[in-house]
Amino acid sequence: MLRFDPFSDIDSVAKQLLGASAGSPRVPRFMPIDLYKSGDHYVLKADLPGVDPGSVDVDVDNGILTLRAERTAPSDQGVQWITSERFSGKYMRQLSLGEGIDTEGIAATYDNGVLTVTIPVAEKAKPRRIEIGRSSDGPQQVETGGRTEVTSGQ
Repeated sequence: MLRFDPFSDIDSVAKQLLGASAGSPRVPRFMPIDLYKSGDHYVLKADLPGVDPGSVDVDVDNGILTLRAERTAPSDQGVQWITSERFSGKYMRQLSLGEGIDTEGIAATYDNGVLTVTIPVAEKAKPRRIEIGRSSDGPQQVETGGRTEVTSGQ
């Protein structure tokens, strides 16, 4: 399936106006990802075909998840290119994480060109059932999300 990109023509004109030559290295334009929730964690899958596993870097800083990788270009020495369509260069993608994420528990694997990042939901953000007791003796305390609330016994 082909995707329509209305900005590709504008992008090529801008590159010509800014002096980017036709022989300049091709750089990756995007890092396609899938993101879904499965139980009590999120799973992010990023396609990084041909990327050296040693160049893949995942970090979290101040609620921002950053994915970095690099695919090196083949040597041009002694080569006469017939066609060259594969991108080379650095990839980077950043995602803002919500407050309900356990950043200490984030884990990542890279296998067959796919980076998989598992992002657990923090315990305090998981839904839970609160038991309600009966008391005819006056106010009772109910603990919700780390706060204690006083309610009337009626």
